[in-house]
Amino acid sequence: MKLNKIGFIGLGLIGGSIARAVRQYYPDCETVAFDKNREALALATQEAVIDVACTSIDDNFQGCDYIFLCTPVAMNTAYLKQMTPFLHKDLILTDVGSVKTPIHEEAARLGLEEYFIGGHPMTGSEKSGFSSSRPLLLENAYYLLTPTEKTPREKVKAYKEFAASLRALPIILEYKEHDYVTGTISHLPHIIAASLVNFVRNKDTKDELMKNLAAGGFKDITRIASSSPAMWQQICLQNEENLTSILDDYIHSLQKAREMVSGREGQGIYEMFEQSRNYRNSMPDGSAGPIRRTFALYCDIPDEAGVIATIATILASNGISIKNIGIIHNREFEEGVLRIEFYDQTSYDSASALLLKHRYIIYEQ
Repeated sequence: MKLNKIGFIGLGLIGGSIARAVRQYYPDCETVAFDKNREALALATQEAVIDVACTSIDDNFQGCDYIFLCTPVAMNTAYLKQMTPFLHKDLILTDVGSVKTPIHEEAARLGLEEYFIGGHPMTGSEKSGFSSSRPLLLENAYYLLTPTEKTPREKVKAYKEFAASLRALPIILEYKEHDYVTGTISHLPHIIAASLVNFVRNKDTKDELMKNLAAGGFKDITRIASSSPAMWQQICLQNEENLTSILDDYIHSLQKAREMVSGREGQGIYEMFEQSRNYRNSMPDGSAGPIRRTFALYCDIPDEAGVIATIATILASNGISIKNIGIIHNREFEEGVLRIEFYDQTSYDSASALLLKHRYIIYEQ
C-alpha cells in the first residue's frame, strides 16, 4: 500500500500511537501534525515521528491521503468544518473518538459524507499524552470503522487494509450500533468503576480501613477509575441517550441481584455467578478490547530474604522486562502475594513458563 502524506489534528495518546505506527510501517510517508500542546509537537519532531509540526491548521495539510481527528470527542466534531479547504476526491477524513453519532451527524450536515469514515481504535492506557504513545498500542486491537452511506466502497476497503497494516483488527459497524456496543462494554464499565470507588470512599470508616484493605482484586477491577475525568465527562455527555438506556437496564439487573440476596435464593445466586464465569471464560484472549488489558500474574513466594530479587534476576537473565512488581498484602481471590506486571503477552507467557519451570506457583488473572 502506497501512502504519501497523513495529517493529524491532535497528537495525544491515540494520535501519537497511530503516527508512530505509520512511521514504523510507512517510513517514507510524510506526516504533518497540529496540536495546541507545543511540547508534544516538539517531542514528536525530535523523535522523528512527524515531519512537519504546525501551530495552526494551515496549508501544510493540503494533499493528505488521510486526515485523523485525534482530539477529545466534542472537539473532533468542531474541527470537521475546518477540514473543508483540504478536501479532494481521494481524501479519507476520519476520527478516533469512542462516540460516533455526533460527528456523523455533523459530517452529514456539512456535506462531508463521501470523505468521512468514523474510526475507533479500541485501545488505550490509563496514561495520556504523546509521551505515553507507542506504535504497538494498536497491535491486536479491534479498530472499528463506521463509514457513511455515501462513503465510496473503495475508500472503505482502503481504510480497512490500512488499519490491518498497522497490525490492528478492523471491523466495520454502522455508527449507531457502534455507540450502543461501546456504551455497554466500555462506557458503562468506566461508570461502574468510578461509582464503585466513590461508594467505598463514602462508606469507609474514619480510619480508612476499607481503603487500606482494598488492594489486590479491588484495585484490579477498578483500575479504569484512574482514567481521565475530562475525557470520560465528554464521552458520557456525547453518548447520553445510549448510556441512559444501558444504565436503566444495568440498574434493573442489580435490583434482581438484590432481590435474590435478600430472598436467600441460593440457586439464583449460584446461576448468576456460574453464567458470568462461563461467559467471561469464553471471551477470546488473543486481541485487545476497549479496556486495555494488564499482563499480570501472581506468584506465591516463601517468606524469606532475597526472594523478590531472585525472581527479578531469573526474568532479567532471560531478557524479560518487568513493567511493575509488588507485594499484595491482601490475598483475596488469589493465594499469590507477589504481583508481576509485564508490557505484553509474549513477556507474560514467557515469564509464566519460566517461573513454573523454577517450581514457583503461578496464579493467572
